Amino acid sequence: MTIVKRYFLSVMFLILLAVPVSGCSVFMAAQQPAAKNIELFQTGTSRNALLAEFGPPYISEETEGKKIEIFIFVQGYSKAAKAGRVIFHSAADLVTLGLWEIVGTPTEMIFDGEEMAFHVSYDDNELVDEVNILKKK
Repeated sequence: MTIVKRYFLSVMFLILLAVPVSGCSVFMAAQQPAAKNIELFQTGTSRNALLAEFGPPYISEETEGKKIEIFIFVQGYSKAAKAGRVIFHSAADLVTLGLWEIVGTPTEMIFDGEEMAFHVSYDDNELVDEVNILKKK
């Protein structure tokens, strides 16, 4: 077997090994949670605006005639940040023939957003009158 054929077969073998693992970090980066507008957690914001941005609260109760809710969510990344990560992982996969996944996939598992929690109380018009940060970046 000539040296060119051996080289070609070696490269093809490496590509075949790399193909099944390539793309995990790319997919994970694209699936990261979206960034939420945490600036809505301020006095005067309507309850409906909070529900539209963050979904249903983790806890909702009425204490001493006041509606109190706790919102727990994962603060994600902007579209630009997610797109940049996808492009970077894709390029790194191509350059390293998929070996980047050894580093890229665990990285995406670690940097998957930050859990945040806010305690909110409302006035009689269902406008925020008090916000307490329970857990923030």
